[in-house]
Amino acid sequence: MSVTVRYFAAAAEAAGVASETLDDAAARTAGELRATMVAAHGPELGRVLGRCSLLAAGSRLVDDASPVPPGVTVDVLPPFAGG
Repeated sequence: MSVTVRYFAAAAEAAGVASETLDDAAARTAGELRATMVAAHGPELGRVLGRCSLLAAGSRLVDDASPVPPGVTVDVLPPFAGG
């Protein structure tokens, strides 16, 4: 199975892609997923990810130990201004 990652705003700019599919074996937790994304796209994405929320199937991954369900779509959302 795999995990689909959708990047938005500054995260998409830092990653250089709007979305991608990753092997979920390397990303069973939010921390592993972040590490996989940074390994693929570099330290600039790592800096942006430090300010982002990760949502798996619409539920926030609270910390690095949060499990990432197999086959899920994860949205990488930087903070947004406005309201």
